Amino acid sequence: MKGGKEVRARKAVISNAAARSTARLLPEGEVPAAWREEVDDVPECPSFMHLHLGFSAKGLKEAMGGKELECHYMVVNDWERGVDSEQNLVLISIASVLDPTMAPEGMHTIHAYTPATEPYDLWKGLDRNSDEYKKLKEERSEVLWKAVERVIPDIRKRCDVSLVGTPLTHERFLRRYRGSYGPAIQAGKQIFPGPGTPIKNLLLCGDSVFPGIGIPAVAASGMVAANTLGLETLDKHKKLLDEMVV
Repeated sequence: MKGGKEVRARKAVISNAAARSTARLLPEGEVPAAWREEVDDVPECPSFMHLHLGFSAKGLKEAMGGKELECHYMVVNDWERGVDSEQNLVLISIASVLDPTMAPEGMHTIHAYTPATEPYDLWKGLDRNSDEYKKLKEERSEVLWKAVERVIPDIRKRCDVSLVGTPLTHERFLRRYRGSYGPAIQAGKQIFPGPGTPIKNLLLCGDSVFPGIGIPAVAASGMVAANTLGLETLDKHKKLLDEMVV
């Protein structure tokens, strides 16, 4: 541990950090150089811009021209540029529409983001406390504000809470290499690796291994790792899934 304490696993270690991050935690000489190179050679997706808002729902329907607020919206600024172009696609999630307990009474929450289209190199080396960083946050988050305004025109006036996340936020809080969304592995051209590593009983789960990126896929990767080690059976996982559905 960071403080020097040592914790030993009884059966195995399953790392949910990305493969590249896990490799960096291993001392030199513990794994073959070829494995490290293989991990480092996997292309990475760009990063994100995030906008988290807490806002008043008072008079919201009137402000939206009589429309009801939905849970999800997708804003494409220019279809000719493609959805993977920088700052062209914004996804908006308003989870409190489905689960009111996610916000105080009379309020809603929004998470708007550019999905894996924000270049890390724009932010590389910036001091998070600097005026330069704050200015860039303001500039690069404007596309998110404008996307939300297409749904809720007076959103800036309604906000009680506004938080902007950048690739450096992703890198710092999620320990993501270069703030990446995850491996840029194309379906039909490449395949996500399995959970194994060169070290016995050290396995990986998460979005850098099969079956890939996204909550369902990452959950399945944990099932694969546990089953590989014989810690749990697939039948038990299926039973748990059935209980969740019910």
